[in-house]
Amino acid sequence: MNILDKIIERKKQEIEDLKSTISLQQLKDSEFFGRKTLSLKETLKSKSGIIAEFKRQSPSKGTINNQALPIEVVSAYENFGASAVSILTDQIFFGGLFEDILNVRNHISIPILRKDFMIDEYQFYEAKSLGADIILLIAACLSPSQVLEFTELAQELDLEVLLEIHSEDELKHINKNIDFVGINNRNLKDFKVNLQHSVNLKNQLPEEVLSIAESGIYSEQDFKFLKGKGFDGFLMGEYFMKNENPGKKFCEFISNVTT
Repeated sequence: MNILDKIIERKKQEIEDLKSTISLQQLKDSEFFGRKTLSLKETLKSKSGIIAEFKRQSPSKGTINNQALPIEVVSAYENFGASAVSILTDQIFFGGLFEDILNVRNHISIPILRKDFMIDEYQFYEAKSLGADIILLIAACLSPSQVLEFTELAQELDLEVLLEIHSEDELKHINKNIDFVGINNRNLKDFKVNLQHSVNLKNQLPEEVLSIAESGIYSEQDFKFLKGKGFDGFLMGEYFMKNENPGKKFCEFISNVTT
């Protein structure tokens, strides 16, 4: 069993536990459920194109930064030009908390990507109740029909959809309603990084699809390489979060890649 299989197995149990604790109606009655969501399609054009991530840990890297505060980090990301922020909500494997989104939603005015392993309709209502604007669908743990079903539900809830793929076989998961296709430079099954593999996949996307390079961007050179290959956006977390002051590192990075 690979790490993705372990995560999904655990996630199924988490969802069942949550369903028995918080009803769908309670989610619909929450403070943020009725708010008008923000569009990454708009901010992707007008800002840096970077979806800057808040992440405490990962299965491949262990603890990355367990001292930084979400409000300080994401506020700095916004101030220095991030198009959106990504916040992980998986607790067991990534150290994320629902409160990490809830506590920052009213303090920033750019979109929030709720990054988790979305395998059940309940999680979409949950994302909306947290104040998220975008959800992530991972092709590796969903069928094409599930992706279509979940995309339609997300649209009903006014949530944008980022579909993540990392193999040629997963191109079949793309449907016309997907807002963005993210190509993960890191294979989720063995966590190896290959930027050229991602470029090859991008060249097979439909022309009208907005492409996001995800993970494994470890330097300004990596960023410039992928930007030069035509990616529309970039999801980056570890590069910033492994520093004592992620916001300051993001500011330095933006300055260096835009001059």
